[in-house]
Amino acid sequence: MKYNKCGKSSIQLPAISLGFWHNFGSVDVFETGRQMVLKAFDAGVCHFDLANNYGPIPGSAETNFGRILREDLAAHRDEMFISSKAGHDMWPGVYGDGSSRKNLIASCDQSLRRMGLDYVDVFYSHRYDGVTPIEETMQALVDIVRSGKALYAGISKYPPHLQQQCYDYLAAHDVPCLLSQYPASMFKRATAENIKLAAENGSGVVCFSPLAQGLLTNKYLKGIPADSRAAKSTGFLRMDQVTPERVDAARLLDEIAKQRGQSLAQMALAWLLHDENVTSVIIGTSSMKQLEDNLQTLENLSFSDEEILNILKIIDNPALEM
Repeated sequence: MKYNKCGKSSIQLPAISLGFWHNFGSVDVFETGRQMVLKAFDAGVCHFDLANNYGPIPGSAETNFGRILREDLAAHRDEMFISSKAGHDMWPGVYGDGSSRKNLIASCDQSLRRMGLDYVDVFYSHRYDGVTPIEETMQALVDIVRSGKALYAGISKYPPHLQQQCYDYLAAHDVPCLLSQYPASMFKRATAENIKLAAENGSGVVCFSPLAQGLLTNKYLKGIPADSRAAKSTGFLRMDQVTPERVDAARLLDEIAKQRGQSLAQMALAWLLHDENVTSVIIGTSSMKQLEDNLQTLENLSFSDEEILNILKIIDNPALEM
């Protein structure tokens, strides 16, 4: 496994991290998830990314991860970097959503109980809710860290102007932002400004949805399979997002990947890791085969100038942006 430093911190994360947004909830096969976690950990993946609302049902991914920790990995807690987040709809009533101090602190406590942990390594504000003052949300993160419930603070999906405010507030209160998490892929290039701003402020960058919910794999090159995310009612990829433009682009990219001796998914992950500002990419695999394929990405992370030019010609198209 390749490890990268988180910005100015000495903390290192694996280049590839395992995320629990999909495939680890109550609707999924527990044993499959368990085997993927153990295989990933044996391969050097020590960063596991969760959130309070991951499932479905919300909270079930943390519950399942807690069971795996308790039954299989209890002796290895200090070898792991475990993250959680709060900010999206989680429980009924006016306090179960958003970025308020009440929501973040209650959510952190609930996440710790579900996973059976005394602390998480980093706790994120999952989003800006459009209402809560930045100062309130960031002070909640500061207090969560100072209480020992998290070792570090992080932010996710904040727009650039508010992103800078977060960095400034946290730094002024001696709890610098360790990690910034944003969606990024060959089909999601709009967050390049966020990634650059994070690096300028000494924050590590973790990219999620690096395979564009599976569009940057060979899964949709010949249509929408019945077992795919786009075909599932519980998935986040909609059928109308599997557009002809994206499928055509994926086919062209797949040809370049074959010439590199990689799968399309491997090349898409390598493309992000080629950016020196990216600390880690989060994969969300549904099978051991996918996990093994993704991990093999690390065998080839370099791109020739010609490959870069050819890839940019394909993806420099606003119709591909997700």
